[in-house]
Amino acid sequence: MRIFTWAVAALLLLGSHASADIRITEVMSSSGGTDDWFELTNFGGSAVDITGWKMDDGGNAFAASVALNGVTLINPGESVVFIESAGGAKVSAFKDFWFGAGNAPSGLQVGYYSGSGVGFNSGGDGVVVFDSLGSTEAPLVTFGPATAGSSFDNFDGSKFSGLPVSQLGVYGAFQSANSSPANIGSPGAVPEPSALGLLAVAGVVAGGLRRKRS
Repeated sequence: MRIFTWAVAALLLLGSHASADIRITEVMSSSGGTDDWFELTNFGGSAVDITGWKMDDGGNAFAASVALNGVTLINPGESVVFIESAGGAKVSAFKDFWFGAGNAPSGLQVGYYSGSGVGFNSGGDGVVVFDSLGSTEAPLVTFGPATAGSSFDNFDGSKFSGLPVSQLGVYGAFQSANSSPANIGSPGAVPEPSALGLLAVAGVVAGGLRRKRS
């Protein structure tokens, strides 16, 4: 699980000046112990309302995209997960699989999506996220053939093709609580309290700098 330190959070905020910056930071096909899922992380300095946002797979087509449900707001430094699940029926099972029954981190947001043609191909695929009008909000990332039981980890959102496979202990990757089968990944992250506090302070500082320059 990726937990942003206060230093990283501050640098992200000061670099973005509180602008929206949503990236796809992890993807996993159903070759693991759950259905397809992917992770979005807010690298900006302000909360982002994702109401009406949609996703598509490697086809990268807004016309074929489907709605993201169950999450409306992503806070600075927060990662949220979306699992392929009609009506969100598999959200609870996803949390239990990775963290154990009732042990999911407090505040972890897991949303869902479903529809024809958006399943991840285990031979290689991609994922992209649009807003309700079709503008790209999280650029397309592509990945190769799935490694059974391991996600593709794009921990800093810097890669757009050929995502690396998660390795135990690298960038916070851990083994799922459910060991039949065991999965390796790092789904979801919740900002540390210190990070949230510094984000608020840095936001005030950044705002003051902008006013001083104007």
